[in-house]
Amino acid sequence: MAEYKLTLEKREIVGKKLKALRASGMIPSVIYGGKTPVLAASEYVATEKVLLAAGYHSPIDLDVAGKKQLAIVKDVQIDSVSRKIVNVEFQAISTNEVVEATTPIVIVNFEASDASKLYHFALNQAMEEIDVKAKPADLPKELEISAEKLTNVDDKLTIADIVLPKGVEFADKELDAEQVVASVYDPAAEAAAREAEAAEPAVEAADVPSENGEKLAETTEE
Repeated sequence: MAEYKLTLEKREIVGKKLKALRASGMIPSVIYGGKTPVLAASEYVATEKVLLAAGYHSPIDLDVAGKKQLAIVKDVQIDSVSRKIVNVEFQAISTNEVVEATTPIVIVNFEASDASKLYHFALNQAMEEIDVKAKPADLPKELEISAEKLTNVDDKLTIADIVLPKGVEFADKELDAEQVVASVYDPAAEAAAREAEAAEPAVEAADVPSENGEKLAETTEE
């Protein structure tokens, strides 16, 4: 049984009539994975709460008009203006089926590193998530990497530093283990470099030397 649950009702409304459905506080959705896609709808607030908690990586127990179905979120469409959810796509799965899911990468213990404590360096995270494969019960909510041993500028954390839980593997078999997930940088040095660059005076045309080494003079017509 999944940690997250959502009750939906079947719908026949499609096309332009979906605007009225959304105005009534419902979100239209489609459930793929069966013989035919199932058209459904669910209450907005409850759906948003489940989607935020489950993300693209945790299975959800769907109750579609009384019929139970395990699923993961396949896609969420957001209105570009209102930023509200306008449609959800679910992928039906079974408990014994290996599925792919996008899992967040979380960096922990950087505050305990010498890079942070001794030198006050900062950490730039280049990868926020990664695709993994596992049975629904084994799908992790997140993947942690400890940054405790980082010391110097340009020290890095890579995919090789991710410890996968039992039963979980990367979805991409050809993933580069040395791909950078996060790296250390010196924010003070970068700020100083930006200030120095901004302080450089603009080069005047009259100060640019010509090919024979003489400065170009401005010419005026009388």
